[in-house]
Amino acid sequence: MAGPLSHVRVLDLSRILAGPFSGQILADLGADVIKVERPGEGDDTRQWGPPFQTRPDGTWGDAAYYLAANRGKRSVTADLATPEGQTLVKALAARSDIVLENFKVGGLARYGLDYDSLKAIKPDIIYCSITGFGQDGPRASQAAYDFMIQAMGGLMSVTGEPEGTPGTSPQKAGIPVVDLMTGLYATIAVLAALARRDQTGEGEHIDIGLLDVMVGSLCNTAQSYLVSGRTPKRAGNRHPFIQPQDVFACSDGHIAIAVGNDGQFRAFCAAIDRPDLSADPRFASNGARLENLEALKPEIATTLAVGNVGHWVDTLEAAGVPCAPINSVPDILADPQAVHRGMVVELEHPVTGLLRTLASPMHFHNAPIDYRRPPPLVGEHDAEIRAELDTD
Repeated sequence: MAGPLSHVRVLDLSRILAGPFSGQILADLGADVIKVERPGEGDDTRQWGPPFQTRPDGTWGDAAYYLAANRGKRSVTADLATPEGQTLVKALAARSDIVLENFKVGGLARYGLDYDSLKAIKPDIIYCSITGFGQDGPRASQAAYDFMIQAMGGLMSVTGEPEGTPGTSPQKAGIPVVDLMTGLYATIAVLAALARRDQTGEGEHIDIGLLDVMVGSLCNTAQSYLVSGRTPKRAGNRHPFIQPQDVFACSDGHIAIAVGNDGQFRAFCAAIDRPDLSADPRFASNGARLENLEALKPEIATTLAVGNVGHWVDTLEAAGVPCAPINSVPDILADPQAVHRGMVVELEHPVTGLLRTLASPMHFHNAPIDYRRPPPLVGEHDAEIRAELDTD
């Protein structure tokens, strides 16, 4: 069965992660995504390794970084600085519904491939520009990367152990969350524009900036500041508003406890054989627990330290208390729930054979996700795509 976007063609002029990640989501949803790459070199992330794919002869192929965000696409090469490359991209744009690009502001205008130029060719084109700071403003011309936006955008100020903890400092997230969230917002935006075009016949120029995405994603943390005037601080793994939600040491590792309300706290205390804690007025309500957390946390820590992670996970799950082990990446990929949900898919790569890659988290009953192509080689579909243009 065809995916829900099997009627859509996407021209992907983006590189690195945010734009390609959006393109991969659209490809998973069934869209025909054509990735335009530099001849010979392709997307920068093809070389961002190790680790790399390993070919049958032992040589390296594309980097894992590239493989993570380019599944389902077709690759065609074009030098945008040449008339031939510009002609090819314009011909593809004339047959596309969506364009994704992440060049610097004004970067494509000198090639005649900016929104206004392509709109003249395809009036209802949906053109999504992804940059560090958006198309206007005092920083619009500056380059940006995920790490610096995590720092500038406030995320690192609230990530890591509390200020003053010996040997600690602000921390970035362990994955490139700004790039990934930007890819998600870009996908939402182009699909919204596509729905509007179905109603009005009008295209759109979408302006997505990494810093805007980061600031918008501060969500309840920033809202707390706007309401209270208090600057949010680093709190480690400790939830600032609900307790006990933290990481605790066990005899053989660590467990994350996520008690969400007073009823769960009573169940938690009963499960760890400490009903005295929930009976104590200092801890009976969430507000009281927050006020007296420095007294509560050592009591919980001492109790949990004598059992192993497996024991406490089994005990708390049986009591209906949300908790989890601190899994490694191999651990979660082997978890029965992740396996049951098919979170790793296998694709046949034309050079390296079997390729395992993460699945989409979206599940459709009537129009399922389409894993029809592995990440393409540089220019793998050059002849195929050019032949389609010649016959259209």
